[in-house]
Amino acid sequence: MILTLSEAFPPHTVVSMPALSPTMTSGNIGTWQKAAGDVIAPGDVLVEIETDKAQMDFEFQEDGVLAKILKESGEKDVAVGNPIAVMVEEGTDIAPFDSFTLDDAGGEKAPPKKESTEEAADSSEPPDTGSKTSPSTLPKDAPKEEIPEAKESESTGGRLQTSLDRQPSLSPSAKALALERGVPIKQVKGTGPGGRVTKQDIEKFKPASSPAPAAAGGAPSYEDIPASSMRKTIANRLQQSMNQNPHYFVAATVSVSKLLKLRQALNTSADGKYKLSLNDFLIKACAVACKKVPAVNSSWREIDGQIVIRQHNTVDVSVAVATPIGLMTPIVKGVEGLGLSSISSQVKDLGKRARDGKLKPEEYQGGTFTISNMGMNAAIDRFTAVINPPQAGILAVGTTKKVAIPSSMEDGNGVEWDDQVVVTASFDHKVIDGAVGGEWIREFKKVVENPLEMLL
Repeated sequence: MILTLSEAFPPHTVVSMPALSPTMTSGNIGTWQKAAGDVIAPGDVLVEIETDKAQMDFEFQEDGVLAKILKESGEKDVAVGNPIAVMVEEGTDIAPFDSFTLDDAGGEKAPPKKESTEEAADSSEPPDTGSKTSPSTLPKDAPKEEIPEAKESESTGGRLQTSLDRQPSLSPSAKALALERGVPIKQVKGTGPGGRVTKQDIEKFKPASSPAPAAAGGAPSYEDIPASSMRKTIANRLQQSMNQNPHYFVAATVSVSKLLKLRQALNTSADGKYKLSLNDFLIKACAVACKKVPAVNSSWREIDGQIVIRQHNTVDVSVAVATPIGLMTPIVKGVEGLGLSSISSQVKDLGKRARDGKLKPEEYQGGTFTISNMGMNAAIDRFTAVINPPQAGILAVGTTKKVAIPSSMEDGNGVEWDDQVVVTASFDHKVIDGAVGGEWIREFKKVVENPLEMLL
């Protein structure tokens, strides 16, 4: 919160840009839901703020009147703590605030520099583990006589809610279509009642292309699409992971024929109570392997200037989920102690809320190991994945293929068909030696090919 004292203005409160995550240093101003002069009650949405993870609603938790907007919709990279608006008590004359400026609110500050080793909000542990994390003063010539004081607001600690939880100016179908197509909502002019954006508005929207040299035919040969805050975060984190974590890869072909038969039998007897997927079994298998080879269930940490390798006692598996705004990794916690039906229900719930942008920070911050499954795409036999720092391992899963193998019949003639999957584990060599990574993949293969062990 940035406060200012000025005898030229009635008592007021300066609302500053809040920090919505431990790693957030700046945000973008979305749509203001209130205009100057509007009365605000506790719980009213003041403005939408685009973070590095999602677009959030900033709910104000005090009574008052919005006197002046200092940062208009569309403002980019507003540093945390910088003034964005001015509030006054109800009944206060807001006319003097027409001339209120950022300088009157204490001025702006530049976003703090990010540490090279900062952990991603969607992959690091919450900042209560000992790891490093990250007032304006009065002018010397400030008048000493008694003057009206600005009061510090508690609103920056108010409840923040994703804008998908509320649709005052956007229909649900329009929101879903906009996310799917990557349409910037604030650029769409609504034609519905009260300026409400409809699905038809999204379908008709045509983005303005950035200036580009004309092609031979006179038309631009490309379109420049601004990178979202989340895309920038993903780019920075993956680049940091590849630069700072020496990756090595261990691949194995795993038979899943027995596992698929067990899955079919369990689903048949479930009476609709659950429906297990192949990925549910693989998540459980990751936990089993991590308990047998605990060195893999570890992370590289710097605490108070000392480098440590933290070995985790529980296996919290981050599950990669593709969403309209980028990759998210919601966490199934304590997988080693969960049954398959519980894993299945949690994965479905977390995946849906990740795609809807409704995950809570604690549901994607943390994790000790990650699984990324692209098996639903039949064209992908195998792939390698980038480690999710500060974790030390991630498993990439390809599609299931039927492979002919020699028959086990006595005459030895003919072939049988075996369902197989190629899995590739990426390990951080700072934490996990090659032999240890090989031992982990062996334990994983063993439990997948003998799936009844998961039920023990």
